[in-house]
Order: sequence, then C-alpha cells, then structure tokens
Amino acid sequence: MSTEGWILAGTLEELKQIHAKVIKGGIAVFYHEHEFRAIDNRCPHLGFPLHLGSVCDGILTCHWHHARFDICSGGTLDPWADDVPAYEVKIEREQIWVNSKARNVGHTEKLKQRLREGLEQNIGIVIAKAVVGLVESGVPADEIVRIGVAFGTSQGNGWGAGLTILTAMRNVLPKLDASDRFLALYHGLVQVARASAGRAPRHLLGALPASPASMERVMEWYRNCARVRDTQGAEKVLLTAIAKGASTEQLADMLLISVTDHFYLDGGHTFDFHHKAFEALESLGTSLAEPILASLVPLLRSPVRSEELHHWQAPVDLVAPLRYAFAKLQLREATNQSDTLDELDEQAMVDQLLSDRVLETVDQLTRLLLGGASPERLAQLICLAAAERIVRFHTQNEFGDWIAVLHTFTYAHAVHERLRRSKEPLLNRALYYGAMAIYHDRFLNVPRASKPKPTSGRSYAPQELLDLMDRRQQVDEAASWVTGYLGENRDPQVLLGILGHSLLREDADFHTFQLYEAAVTEYEHWDARADAFAGKAKETCLLACARYLAAHAPTARELPHTAKIASRLHRGEKLFEEE
Repeated sequence: MSTEGWILAGTLEELKQIHAKVIKGGIAVFYHEHEFRAIDNRCPHLGFPLHLGSVCDGILTCHWHHARFDICSGGTLDPWADDVPAYEVKIEREQIWVNSKARNVGHTEKLKQRLREGLEQNIGIVIAKAVVGLVESGVPADEIVRIGVAFGTSQGNGWGAGLTILTAMRNVLPKLDASDRFLALYHGLVQVARASAGRAPRHLLGALPASPASMERVMEWYRNCARVRDTQGAEKVLLTAIAKGASTEQLADMLLISVTDHFYLDGGHTFDFHHKAFEALESLGTSLAEPILASLVPLLRSPVRSEELHHWQAPVDLVAPLRYAFAKLQLREATNQSDTLDELDEQAMVDQLLSDRVLETVDQLTRLLLGGASPERLAQLICLAAAERIVRFHTQNEFGDWIAVLHTFTYAHAVHERLRRSKEPLLNRALYYGAMAIYHDRFLNVPRASKPKPTSGRSYAPQELLDLMDRRQQVDEAASWVTGYLGENRDPQVLLGILGHSLLREDADFHTFQLYEAAVTEYEHWDARADAFAGKAKETCLLACARYLAAHAPTARELPHTAKIASRLHRGEKLFEEE
C-alpha cells in the first residue's frame, strides 16, 4: 500500500494497551470503544495536551479548562473553545496509520464566522484566534474591521467607545509592525465586543415614504429633531436622506451641523464619535451607511450641552460672545462679504489660544474667518495648542485630570479632520468650542511642566523607552527620552512605531487609544511641511503622545497575553511541556 502522506502510529496491540499516544506532527491517537481516533494534541482553547484528558461516551474532556470535544469529529461542545483538527485513521496489516492532513481545517469563511461568534459572546480568546487566522490567511484588514463594525452597529447601544477604538486602530495600521497590526485589530474588536455585551439587537425604524421634499428640507427636519432630542424622528429622517441618495458629504454635514448647533456636546465626544463613524463609512463603503449612521442617533438623546453649564457662563460669559460671533459669520455668508486678511502668524495664534485672554481669542478667530482664513488651518493650530496643553500638563495635578486635556486634544483633532473634508460654514462653530476647551484647561498648566531635556548616557535604542514604560509614572523621563531621540536626528517614524507598540502591549483604556491615533495623524499632517514651525509642531505631537502613554502604563497586560497565546497556537507552538 502507499503510505505517502500517512504517519505510522504503531500497532493495534500497542495502542490498545496504552489507549492514547502522541505521534509525529503533534497528533494524539486514542483507542476508545473499540475504535481508533486521531486529533490534534493541542487543546484549541489554550493549547493543553489533550492526550492527558479523559474520554467518556465519545467525549474527550481537556483537564485544564474542561473543554469538551467529540472524539470522532473534533467538534467542541463549548462555544469558548474551538473545534480541534481531526485526522483520518486506517488499519493496514495490524498497523495504525494516520493521515497527516486534518479533515476539518478551517478556511477564511469559517474564521470569519468564528470572529462573529466571538463578538456575539464576548470571548476574547475566540476573537484573538479568529483575527490571527484571518491576518495570516491574507484577509485584508478592512474585511476584518467590517465584521466588527457591522456587529457593533447592530447592537442597541449605538456608536460608542468600542467602535471608535476599532476605527482608530484601523487608521494607524500603516505605522505598526506586522505583529502589532494584529494586536491593533484584536484590541479594537475586543472593545467592540465588550461595549456590546448584554445589549439587545438594534432594529432600524425605516425611512419615510417617497417624498418630493428637497435635501435642504430633510436636513432642516433632522436639525429640528436633534434640537428637541427626538431620536426616533431623527432616525427616520436620516434613513429618508439615505434613501433619497444623499452623498456621504451631505450626510456628514447634516449630522454634524446638528451636533454643532449646541456647544461642545458631551465634552466633545459627540462630535468625535460622529467623525469616527464617517471615517469608518469612508473606508468600508456606503453599503454600511444605514447601520453606521443610525448608530449615531442615540447620541442625541441626552448629551450635555455646554451652553447650559455654569463654567461656560461664569466668571466669564462665553455663551453670548460665541453666539454674537456666529451671527457675524452667518451674516458674512449671507452677504458674501469678507474683510482683508492679515498674514496668519501661527505661533502668535497658538500663544493666543493658550492665554487666559479668552474674549480676545474669540475676536481673533472671528476676524480671521471673516478675512477668509482657512478653517482647516485654524483647526490644525487649535489642535496643536491642545497638544501643547498635554506637553505642559504637570504631574502634580490629580491623575484623572489627564483626561481633561486629552478630551480637548482628541476633539480638536476630530474637528481638524472634518474640516479637511468639508467646506460647510456652520461647522466652523466647532473651532470655537475647541478654543474654549483649551481656555478651560489652562489651570492644568499651572505650574507648567518643565521643558524636557535629553538625559545623558542614553543609547536611544527602542527598548530603553519601553523599559521606562515598564515602571509607573515615568512621564517626564519618557519626554526627556523622546527629546534626546529627536535631538540625535533618529527616525521619527520608528518612534511612532515604538509608541504604538507601547500602547498595544497594555490593557489600554479608550482615551489612550484615542490619544495615539490623534497624535499620529496630526504628526503626519505637519510632516508635509519642512519649516521650523512644523518641526516644532511634530515634536509637540510626539511629546504629548509619549507623556500620556507613560502616565497610563504599565497595566496588567491581560489582553496582549491572550493575543500572544492565540498567535502561538496558530504557529503550532507547544504552550505546555511535560517534565
């Protein structure tokens, strides 16, 4: 007989005596109920040797976490495990032979289904194994992200932190090494699963019947619904706009005009979440327009409107000056008039934003916009000033105050990104909200953190920075390392990758993911310029990123450990060795 592709397991009598044997290729052969069965010896849950398990009534039980498998097919009874590869067995001349190729090896469609199941059941190890399998099979990252976005937007809680993290991690993939790209996708998908756990599926309400109403009228309907927190009406109007063939740009303007009708909703999260949803839509395609955009509507139900907050009205009233500025801008738009634009002094503008002369800041923004200054350029400077707040944040502040400066920076980044895509004048109101948030954060720079200086004796090998972040609160030390690294003209792109790795090896929270993605993207925008101001701006982005990451490390690193187990299982490594 031909034995090509078959492995000799032993004789009948030998296997009948020992009942279980591990052969070449890490295959376990069992003698049970007068039959010979062969499966992979590694438990697909966490890799424990299955030949050490027990077989009873055709069910093999792993003794580590008690995962159960049909000894014949390899199928698992437990959703948190996976099917174990099973192999064909034949008997020739009193010898047992095992086919070296498994009968039930998964393919990409099966892996995609396992990813969906892992998301539905919120099981991290299942998600990790599915993602590593899909990545190693060459499935494009956007196909993997699409599964997560489709699942997350189908749940009743709407767009939130999990979907924002997943979209942010999708955006930074080009900055990461291959192993970190897998980690980025895994982190994002796990966060989607956690955010959706225990939530009922979301069922869309449906569009209005066909109507001759213009898009302008539909947009006004949506604004009115948002104004009175009518989320059901808003959803039907939104779906009607999609059914009428509104472009992505029209839909973005409709939703974000409604968001900016009120001041700095939910501390900037509402605008940021909307922007991330549209980024996901841009990358994944308009087929997901309805579930993605409808998932934003719940954000309108009860957001905090900052014009109603005391600190926006006293001791300095910011509400009335902003409304006056908005009226002037709308009048200019209606009459199509503009003032003469003075040359924009970028450093002076950043200094103004960081000052406590907030009413002057409002006037300056208004003059610049009336004079025809680019809203995109102003948004970039506002974002830079917000990053500077993080660089100047003193560690004697309460630890929780890191989130205050973080929120302003990530909001300003979202505004900058949106104004790069849109010319809608009403969105310029978002510039003012970012400037006011920078003003409110001023006390977190009193005293100002010392300007970082290089530390002597450093080799500036990447591991040095990672070693710093293995210890708690090495904020200033990390900033000094980055300053020294850049001072030696080391590659900043390598540094972005190091910072990304330091993020992904932690059990990072929502805000830390936000911070890294915003810093990387803003750095790239400044990198398009070669002047001295842009060079300083790039350093500010990197310092803000390093300081925030160092403040929030180390963690227990549970999620990366699970991802490592999944990777080792996929590579066929042994996770457990007998003494």
